[in-house]
Amino acid sequence: MQNLEHNRHEKARIIGARALQIAHGAPLLIDTNHSQPIIVAAAEYDADVLPFSVQRRILSKEEAPE
Repeated sequence: MQNLEHNRHEKARIIGARALQIAHGAPLLIDTNHSQPIIVAAAEYDADVLPFSVQRRILSKEEAPE
């Protein structure tokens, strides 16, 4: 994943989704001694190894709030 500047909502969503995968038995993408899925997911995010992408909607001038 290209670690763009994710905002706090995108970062929380990515880490939360990955933590859920880990909690359901997905293989870890980094070596770690931690056992809590949320900690492991955050470490994977920081290591920039997560295969998630974020699609942002860019508003036109007509759609933008005033």
